[in-house]
Amino acid sequence: MSDLAKTFIKSKLSSLPENTTNNSNPTPPSSSSKPPPSTTNGTNTTTKRPPPSPSPSDSDSSTSSISSTGTILPPPSQATPPPTTWPSYFTSELYLTRPATPNQPAAKYHIYLTPPQTPTSPLLILHHGAGSSALSFSLLAQSLHQHLPTAGILALDARNHGSVVWDSPSTPSTDFSLEALSDDLISILHLTQQYESWVSLPPLVLIGHSLGGAVITHVTSLTPTPLPSLLGYIVLDVVEGSAIEALSHMQTLLAHRPSSFSSVDEAIDWHIRSRTLRNPESARASVPSLLVIRKKDWNTGAGGQPGNWEWRTDLGATKPYWENWFRGMSGKFLAGRGAKMLILAGTDRLDKELMIGQMQGKFQLHVFPTAGHFVHEDVPEKTAEAVAEFVKRNDRSALVLPPKVSELLAQGKKV
Repeated sequence: MSDLAKTFIKSKLSSLPENTTNNSNPTPPSSSSKPPPSTTNGTNTTTKRPPPSPSPSDSDSSTSSISSTGTILPPPSQATPPPTTWPSYFTSELYLTRPATPNQPAAKYHIYLTPPQTPTSPLLILHHGAGSSALSFSLLAQSLHQHLPTAGILALDARNHGSVVWDSPSTPSTDFSLEALSDDLISILHLTQQYESWVSLPPLVLIGHSLGGAVITHVTSLTPTPLPSLLGYIVLDVVEGSAIEALSHMQTLLAHRPSSFSSVDEAIDWHIRSRTLRNPESARASVPSLLVIRKKDWNTGAGGQPGNWEWRTDLGATKPYWENWFRGMSGKFLAGRGAKMLILAGTDRLDKELMIGQMQGKFQLHVFPTAGHFVHEDVPEKTAEAVAEFVKRNDRSALVLPPKVSELLAQGKKV
């Protein structure tokens, strides 16, 4: 393991606030403040809200942070601002149901959607990382709406992060393989197409953070392609070499998390004080979606303490799939069809395969050294600027092609 990785892990562990609760069964941050989807199949449901409101300037976010070790910690007594909710960032909230078939289990997928405003406008697909949620993209979506006002944005919750896939009518699936997660992404896109009555999928740009980056990279490598309208894809702060190297430390990191919180405000405060997130505004939008409230089962003694907020997703349960997520990712990233961009925070670096690919000009690279792992939350405006520039460069609908020779001849013009 490199000295850089060791130093980063050591500083991360030493900076974590002392746990106030027992964490004998550590679990990760996960999906949403929304009520969890029903464990029985149902019809599609939607909640509509006004379009996203204007975004604050990036100076209000975490761009003033110097580094992961230089961030100023707020005092524990400082009041935490109230959480914000999804209508500030997306047009609608949808639950899309997939009936069971011989080849696919039943599913209920949870997404947030702002549809594209024209038939040729691109649709940006946002896939979060393990233990995170669709609302981790809230501020990024808000900034993207300013830079790409006609583009659509779809942020999804992965299975057991707000969406649910059933092995049987009453048993949620525990399959977290890359293949299963990729199948979920493709299903969500086609269900959204049906819901919106699109003749075909709009031009697509896939954006994935961490595990989400591995999922979208896998999808782009499939043959034949399941997404013929794909323009390109963007991976946020994950590199195969670094990810594989860090897996041995994941259990230690999880063990240093509190297992529960007495309130959502306490959870928000912990994420800021532990420097997991460096942007308080993004923490207010995303952290509530990572938790569920569970009251003690007095008959069996199961569950948490009454009124405690606990992690929605048990990240420890996904351990058998961790290496499956990232092994071979660099090769698939370089070989996938479509334009490519990699956005890294200062704590990550290219592995050998990506370094060679970058020198050969196979993908665009951005590094934001002031951000942490949740780069899209820490510096949403800078991330949005890079994404918008990438989309504009690769949006074929914006190209104006010269007339064909046959058309000029038909018009009686000399060639």
